[in-house]
Amino acid sequence: MDRTLSILKPDAVKLDLTGRINTYIENSGLKIIAQKMLSLTEKQAASFYHIHQERPFFIELVKFMTSGPVIVQVLFGKDAVSKYRAIMGDTDPKQAAKGTIRGDLASDISENRVHGSDSIDNANKEIAFFFAEYQLL
Repeated sequence: MDRTLSILKPDAVKLDLTGRINTYIENSGLKIIAQKMLSLTEKQAASFYHIHQERPFFIELVKFMTSGPVIVQVLFGKDAVSKYRAIMGDTDPKQAAKGTIRGDLASDISENRVHGSDSIDNANKEIAFFFAEYQLL
């Protein structure tokens, strides 16, 4: 059993898609074991997405992630990272399969509703970034 981080991005919160996204998560067999809403500061968003700092979309990404509240979650279950990545769908909603979060609920690559960890190692780091106070590690 593994854990992974999920972020319901500002567009998902603004469009009130959080319940629908949670249904995708729960129907996949993953459990939401921690969840909180917060507003990221520019410093937090830049730190969290530091691996993209050399990419042309970095400033836009930080601006978007600070444009409204997000919901961060810890998901738990068998193969949590790969399972969540599968239900999120392709980063580009136009390429995402129907039946996935992005395929069904997103329309734009820059506002694609959700973030999910890409490896167990990164999941542990990302969970610690947002949930250190709960000592989930």
